[in-house]
Amino acid sequence: MIFTTTLLTSCVKLLLIPAYRSTDFEVHRNWLAITYSLPINKWYFENTSKWTLDYPPLFAWFEYILSHAAQFFDEKMLNVNYINYSSDRTVLFQRLSVILTDLVYAFVVYKCCSSLQKSWRKDVVLPILLITNCGLIMVDHIHFQYNGIMYGILLISIAYMLQGKHLASAFWFTVLLNMKHIYIYLGPPYFIYLLRHYCLKGPLNVKNVISRETFKNVFYLGFLVISVFVITFFPFKDHIPQVLSRLFPFKRGLCHAYWAPNFWAVYNTVDKILFAVGKVSGVQFENSSTASMTGGLVQEFSHSILPSIPPLVTIILTALFMIPAMVKLFFLNKQATNFIRCMIVCGLTSFLFGWHVHEKAILMAIIPLSILSIMESTDARIFLILSTVGHYSLFPLLYPSSLLCVKVLLLLLYSFYAFHSFYKIFPLSICSYSLPLLNPLESVYILGLAAVFLYENVIHNLLSFKDQLPFLPLMFTSAYCSIGIIYSWISYYIYFLKYNGVHVRTKINKSNKIE
Repeated sequence: MIFTTTLLTSCVKLLLIPAYRSTDFEVHRNWLAITYSLPINKWYFENTSKWTLDYPPLFAWFEYILSHAAQFFDEKMLNVNYINYSSDRTVLFQRLSVILTDLVYAFVVYKCCSSLQKSWRKDVVLPILLITNCGLIMVDHIHFQYNGIMYGILLISIAYMLQGKHLASAFWFTVLLNMKHIYIYLGPPYFIYLLRHYCLKGPLNVKNVISRETFKNVFYLGFLVISVFVITFFPFKDHIPQVLSRLFPFKRGLCHAYWAPNFWAVYNTVDKILFAVGKVSGVQFENSSTASMTGGLVQEFSHSILPSIPPLVTIILTALFMIPAMVKLFFLNKQATNFIRCMIVCGLTSFLFGWHVHEKAILMAIIPLSILSIMESTDARIFLILSTVGHYSLFPLLYPSSLLCVKVLLLLLYSFYAFHSFYKIFPLSICSYSLPLLNPLESVYILGLAAVFLYENVIHNLLSFKDQLPFLPLMFTSAYCSIGIIYSWISYYIYFLKYNGVHVRTKINKSNKIE
């Protein structure tokens, strides 16, 4: 199943080679040029292009390896002065490089599925959900990025955690952090789970905490993690501050160029509505930069009515909302699914309250949740809502009209398969008028995405004031999707806090209703 699904999905990816590509295509081409043509001590200083290298060193080495293959396609793409260079051979190489590195992801899906108990849902449903994830296809193979290989590393880390191989799991997660630092948001569950179930094995008492075994495990874990960081950053030891300044550019705005559907999208929407109401009422405002919050490049902005949010506030909110989940995880048993649930909670928390969050970061929650979705009906229900809304929220990334049918078809095929499969796994019915596993209100909300799509692509273009409010479709999409993701976060957080760590099968009565 994994081989067949990978082969068919790769064929679809090959068909998308000539499709629209975003500025991320030029970003990665420029990084190929930087790592190929410049010495290491200049990689994080080079600024000929505005798309400077801002990923951790292991990803820079990944680009360096790719660049030596790129020279056989078109060596001109490796010139840092050739800004926005995109010959046919350059496009072919970069597209193929994403497709080939996705084979790592496919192999890891096999390893991850092998860590679970043999069943139809594990052998068929889970591989299809992971390999055909429409968000990865839209982001990597149209928009253009290399998320597939990084989610492959995340999944191999999860697979080793499921197998009880804690050091191997910690190693691969540390490697992942040194490839893309956004995954630091998933770090707290690793820290708490490994502390409790690797370092502090056994009962929580003074004798066990100060035991020789505990100190030995702390040393092994600490040595492994620190070693990976030291090896990664050692070649850049003379300019660590410069590397860190590239990795954490807090001068970027609160929101990315396209609003990620999180709490700040709702906050921005309220700010715009208040400004519009005040303007109609004749109120004069000192700050009228109402559209600045949609910028994605390095810049700062201020809200018009509501208080502007500094980076420190987002960090504090994210940390505060993670603490209850961390406490819960610490006292749960060592079942690895508890760790994955906490990871999903933390991924959603960071997505909702983080600084300059990219809309594609929603995949940090959707992909791990795919594993749990085949185990419990509640996980499946949240997955159906989160994946449908989260993947729809990626539509603004693929804005050309020529991609309209492509992105709709990708989402519909994936969502239909998910709903159909979970109905077979969990033949539950809330009522005869609901979508599988969902209650009537949740069903209405999901079907409401069709109205959002209709407004964005048809109705807005017919309005007389469309030129005065060009941001309205995007704002509407972000705010609507934010509601679904916030709802999923609250529901899943409550579910996790109530969860006792024991696998429970949902009972079904004779009328096929949930008991």
